[in-house]
Amino acid sequence: MEFEFSDRCNKYRAELLTFMDEHIYPAEGVYAAQMAGSGNPNFHPPILEELKTEARKRGLWNLFHPHKDEAWGSPGLSNLDYAPLAEIMGRSPVLAPEACNCNAPDTGNMEVLQLFGTEEHKEKWLKPLLAGEIASAFCMTEPAVASSDATNVQLAMVRDGDEYVLNGRKWFASNALHANCKVLIVMGKTNVDAPTHRQQSMMVVPIDTPGVTIVRGVPVFGYMAREGHAEILFENARVPTTALLAGEGDGFMIGQARLGPGRIHHCMRSIGMAERALDLMIQRAQSRVTFGEPIANRSNIQDWIAEARIEIEMVRLLTLKTAWLMDTVGNQKARIEIAAIKVAGPQMALKIIDRAIQVHGGGGVTDDFPLANFYAHQRTLRLADGPDEVHKRTIARVEHKRMREAVAVS
Repeated sequence: MEFEFSDRCNKYRAELLTFMDEHIYPAEGVYAAQMAGSGNPNFHPPILEELKTEARKRGLWNLFHPHKDEAWGSPGLSNLDYAPLAEIMGRSPVLAPEACNCNAPDTGNMEVLQLFGTEEHKEKWLKPLLAGEIASAFCMTEPAVASSDATNVQLAMVRDGDEYVLNGRKWFASNALHANCKVLIVMGKTNVDAPTHRQQSMMVVPIDTPGVTIVRGVPVFGYMAREGHAEILFENARVPTTALLAGEGDGFMIGQARLGPGRIHHCMRSIGMAERALDLMIQRAQSRVTFGEPIANRSNIQDWIAEARIEIEMVRLLTLKTAWLMDTVGNQKARIEIAAIKVAGPQMALKIIDRAIQVHGGGGVTDDFPLANFYAHQRTLRLADGPDEVHKRTIARVEHKRMREAVAVS
């Protein structure tokens, strides 16, 4: 098995590391000051636009996008080439992904529009998303049902002549409070009498559609994310039938196509957060002295550092294998590995971040260091894009099937 990154990947990797050192890390303090000075949790700080301009100038733009497009700076990288780049961006998750136009949920929404959108959708929404001029949100999760089973969604999409009428409530619509958010991709039910996985559809809904109300931003572990995790009410919101993505009943299929790449991108960034947490843990342990010697000399701290390195490398290898499978046999055949890394990545990162917080003492739970925010992000990720239990269920069912088939053959 070949473990070397491609020459193309190494080129982007070197350029991205330089960009992080020269621009992203120095901008973290500027970003914090601009956000604090605004008094608005959804303020769009000028430093982000400066970083976006610099990233695009350096060719570090739309790196996630598998479709090569020189007009929009998309290099058309494979999943395997993109993996170490997403990891690097994950080291500064608040700034780097958006600076490079590689932030969720815009990445997944751009993929959906590329694969399933009409020419009108692409012209009106995909092009400005690729240009980083607007933001978007994805509306699937609902407060009244267990959305870990996407077939439970209840938002009604009722055909009325040349329009659909939308009624229902969504929440955790990430990005909906972003200052530049202009469009929602919404999943709902168009036919409750159809087979279970054919009842759902997805539609493109401008955020300023009459009847669409942003109720609130939902706090997560006390944090009000700048881009927001919005609760949204749809009350007789009308969209034209041309808002439909793919066809009626294709919503579940679109969701599965969207979430595969999204899940692996999250896991790649989780590795980056874990790496930075480990660096911070080591630096703190070396600089703090208790009872006459550096904390770094304590055997339990040395164990934590060694275990962190082992666990990061294990998850990284599984993630790279998954990316390679997605490139070579497709997302569907890589579904078990995708499920596995979606469980393993956040759990690994959480463990390392938690230990880094412990080494930092009281400082670790403050916003003076990024660790508390990292922890909140990773703990949330154990629920986002499907909770751990759903992914484990997928893996277990395949394992049971494997054993039944083995017994049948014998």
